[in-house]
Amino acid sequence: MSPRPILPGAAVGVLGSGQLGRMFAIAARRMGYRVHTFSPDTDTPTGQVADIEIVAPYEDLDAVRRFARQVRAVTFEFENVPAATAAAAAACSLVRPHGDVLHTTQHRLREKRFLSANGFPVAPFREIRSAEDMARAVTEIGPKAILKTAGFGYDGKGQIKIHAASAAPEAWRRMGGQECVLEQWIDFSMEVSVVAARGTDGTIVDWGVVENEHKNHILDLTIAPGRVPPPVAKQARDLAHAILEKLDVVGVTCVEFFVTQDERVLINEIAPRPHNSGHFTFDACVTSQFEQQLRAVCGLPLGSTELLRPAAMANLMGDLWDAGEPDWPAALAMPEVKLHLYGKTSARPGRKMGHLTAMAATEDAAAGLARAARSALTAR
Repeated sequence: MSPRPILPGAAVGVLGSGQLGRMFAIAARRMGYRVHTFSPDTDTPTGQVADIEIVAPYEDLDAVRRFARQVRAVTFEFENVPAATAAAAAACSLVRPHGDVLHTTQHRLREKRFLSANGFPVAPFREIRSAEDMARAVTEIGPKAILKTAGFGYDGKGQIKIHAASAAPEAWRRMGGQECVLEQWIDFSMEVSVVAARGTDGTIVDWGVVENEHKNHILDLTIAPGRVPPPVAKQARDLAHAILEKLDVVGVTCVEFFVTQDERVLINEIAPRPHNSGHFTFDACVTSQFEQQLRAVCGLPLGSTELLRPAAMANLMGDLWDAGEPDWPAALAMPEVKLHLYGKTSARPGRKMGHLTAMAATEDAAAGLARAARSALTAR
């Protein structure tokens, strides 16, 4: 029997304070909940809309415990929270998803081992702890590969692409001797993802398969629904549901995939939280990924994931500010475009500052509109 739900009026806590927490807090406050956020930073995207912003290092476990005692449940807005922090919060409050999910997914080798051990399809990989491991791995899986740090990587950080065996020693040297994973390079036709949610009763819902385009290893554009063949969509959705079941997730999780040239689906990464590729749901779906995270964490029934209109989401990176303030009226002159800015105090290249969501009659039209609106920001 599921525990009693946490009802509106209660306080929920968020470990982390970026844009994902900000949108979660907006959804939670709309439903009548109070929101507390905890991170080492002040005047944060989440803190600007939360009821209470706690500023302390994640390693300050006494502060974490005090934070957790003041809320009915704690969730995460990014997965690189130390395991000890999650455990300290769990000693004083309900934590969803539970810390084991975080422990598995925040470390690439643990994640790859979990997926491989449970029969989920992944690119061939090897664990790298020495120059000898590196030389052997290149021989075994081929010279076209990607070397990634094992821990704390996101948005393409901690990755080096290798094109030839002769480049392997230098790639390993650049990693500074830290534990890594070498993955075979996949000649994929596209990258897709499935954002799904699992409730306390085991119910799983998803927002379908979306198509992702990346630039400099960072998500640039998401198109919903993804323009993928039905067998590919079924593979991806079935795998995402199976992963949430196996991890016993309560909350929202994104599974990112490579689609190979022969239409096989390989799992790239798991993010146990709302995800950049699900931002379109804030405007284009009956229930957003952020409201769904709240519903799951609080033990409420999950909402409909129906897509109201085809949509596309375009990230706004700090580079757009290079020539001064972007021309917001130019983008908003397109009436089917929605603007989201995250309240970050300074722009810099590669930093996610906000996003645009465009809705239209077709996926292609939505994608074209999102691109056009973003281009209009710097056209003057």
